[in-house]
Amino acid sequence: MDISKVTENLYIAAHPKADQADVIRSLGVRLILNMIFFRPADVYRKPPFRMVTLRTFDSIFLPIPIGKLRRGVQAALPVLEDGGSVLVYCREGRHRSVAMAASVLIAQGCSADDAMQLISEKRPKADPYAWHIQRRIRKFEQVWHRES
Repeated sequence: MDISKVTENLYIAAHPKADQADVIRSLGVRLILNMIFFRPADVYRKPPFRMVTLRTFDSIFLPIPIGKLRRGVQAALPVLEDGGSVLVYCREGRHRSVAMAASVLIAQGCSADDAMQLISEKRPKADPYAWHIQRRIRKFEQVWHRES
């Protein structure tokens, strides 16, 4: 299973398969943030899980919309504050899910630099420093602090 624990309650993964649901459930995951267009396995759209789908592209030509990052963060924060876990995934767990996880960390008080460093340490295949992803993380940080 391709899943990495970033913090006590925040995980990044590649697109999870249906047969991984028991493991994901055992991690206390209550919210799943889906960053891709593929339909998730039905098991992830039923309790105890709540699925928020934020369809985005991993493309230098179509940046991840800040509004989608904000929606994901707004869904994640109450779950995390209540002690539940959040799983963020994209196709490979390298870019889009990393941008979302970094945004959650920023909303929790990390700087963009600290968020990217932590994610790099906890998930070696993650690439928050890809220029198109790093730009979205830094942009989210600016917008979040301006609007908060």
